[in-house]
Amino acid sequence: MNWNGINLRWAYTDLLLSLSRQTRCVHVAYDILHDAFIRYMLASQRINIDQPNAYLRRVAHSVLIDHYRHAARYVPLTDEIRLGIQPDNPSADFAPSAEHLADMQQRLEALQRILDCLPARCREVFWLARIEGHLQAQIATMLGISLNMVERHLMRALLDLRAAREALCP
Repeated sequence: MNWNGINLRWAYTDLLLSLSRQTRCVHVAYDILHDAFIRYMLASQRINIDQPNAYLRRVAHSVLIDHYRHAARYVPLTDEIRLGIQPDNPSADFAPSAEHLADMQQRLEALQRILDCLPARCREVFWLARIEGHLQAQIATMLGISLNMVERHLMRALLDLRAAREALCP
């Protein structure tokens, strides 16, 4: 069974099995394979692909790398934290102290004041890069600015945050 030159039987057996082994999750492997199909379709509209199966395998490998890069930005919660148990005292419920919560709230408010002082575009670039996790090239495309301007905006935000941290914590 072929679709745009790709042997679907091969894609959903051999390629999917290979992706499943690498991700150790069949659901993630399906997501990666389907993202690879989308990228393949977008590329095949622009260029003529001589070896579609080999090209799809390469695209799937690139999607897999992107998946791991994106996943590396997040730290998984341990079972103790997920269940609300403190690791050193399994019977106690995890609850931060009032002082800790007040300190966190003050720090977040200070951070928000610093970010509010940044120019709008600089603040937007910082948010997209550091909070939402977009790549600089993606941000440049999304905002319609050059990659150089994205780097400058991000640098300005980071320098302002560093200066504020040094002023608060000498």
